[in-house]
Amino acid sequence: MHGPLTPEQVRAFYDAHRTTRLYQTAEDGSPLRMSPEELGAVLHAAQRAPTDATAQLYSLIHLTAPELRARMAELTTNAHIATASEAFVVCADARRVGRVLEANGYVPGHWPAIGVHFGLGDAVMAGQNLLTASEMLGYQGCWIGGVLNALPEIMETLALPAGVLPFAALTVGRPAEQAPLRPRLPRELVVHTDRYRDGSPEELRAGTEVMNPIAARGGRPGDWALLLSRYFAQGGAMERREPQLVAALRAQALWAGEE
Repeated sequence: MHGPLTPEQVRAFYDAHRTTRLYQTAEDGSPLRMSPEELGAVLHAAQRAPTDATAQLYSLIHLTAPELRARMAELTTNAHIATASEAFVVCADARRVGRVLEANGYVPGHWPAIGVHFGLGDAVMAGQNLLTASEMLGYQGCWIGGVLNALPEIMETLALPAGVLPFAALTVGRPAEQAPLRPRLPRELVVHTDRYRDGSPEELRAGTEVMNPIAARGGRPGDWALLLSRYFAQGGAMERREPQLVAALRAQALWAGEE
């Protein structure tokens, strides 16, 4: 280490971040795997992530078998799971801490909502540490929310027991595409000072204009609100996914609502 980075260097590092789905592969199309040293370094970074109450309420399922990768690519509708250098399913894990308690003579409590809250937080922090460390080594990656497309099948395929919930898949690899730098909302709509402030309709429409390029396809101008509507508006994908997620939470003993 040669001392702290400058603010400009920090900005440059994060401006180099890209969500990348197309990776370099061997001639036969098989993944170019990380070296053992690289893999060890990014997993070390993942395990150095912060965690509430020291509990480490997450698990990473490292996908290595080609047939398993192909199956997960099919279930999530994300083909790059099969071609990435490394692929993981990042899970909230409220199970292991209970087993640690039992192994040491304690009776685990019942806290499904806490398991979801802190388990997802721990999972995201570990996964993002893994991705950032991969980028330090010259890789790029992609978070994959498509696990919600087939939660029951994924939980069965990965033999996930009660207390363990898949949050997302995560791939990393040497980029084989020049992905664009994607815009973000104006900071005043995201960062609030001392208390939450709703943006005015005018501010929200101006923010939409900033974000429109993220939805551009095939040379056509982007419409971010239209893109969001396909996910979050009435009748969108998130409404269709909601019952499956609730069912998965119930199946994994992580549902704290009414039966």
